[in-house]
Amino acid sequence: MRYGGKWDLKYTKMKNNLKAVVLFAIKLGLGIVFVYSSFHKIEDPAAFAKILFGYDIFPHISINVLAIIVPFVELTCGFCLIFGLFPRSAVWIINVMLILFILLIGFNLIRGHQFDCGCFSSLSTQDQTRLNIYSLLRDVVLLWAGIYYMRNIPVLRSKP
Repeated sequence: MRYGGKWDLKYTKMKNNLKAVVLFAIKLGLGIVFVYSSFHKIEDPAAFAKILFGYDIFPHISINVLAIIVPFVELTCGFCLIFGLFPRSAVWIINVMLILFILLIGFNLIRGHQFDCGCFSSLSTQDQTRLNIYSLLRDVVLLWAGIYYMRNIPVLRSKP
């Protein structure tokens, strides 16, 4: 018998269980964040269109289309991730959206533009720059979690 054989077996099982719990928590967390963030945008697309206009990046003709489509994509991907429907595609789309959000928020912060990110509400506050920095950091953490989930997602394969 190899030294530490039983311990290695128990450690491997515990490590796999912990990884499964972490992946489930990431999946559930990302899904809930995206479902929750889509509600106020779906409820009031005109306010979300004003927020998109405030970014001062998008062509004016595309703002209304984006204000209608983006929240439903967030909602759909969030629900797909929560319920395990096409999780690989859902997390891929979520990661792409997070990259775009990071680029948009970062670009506007660099140029010193005051704007409401519109992530979870359309309420304006006094210190938007501080909130936008927190939004940028939150999106980076969510992107890291999404990439970790995408790299470690369990793959179901059928037998040939």
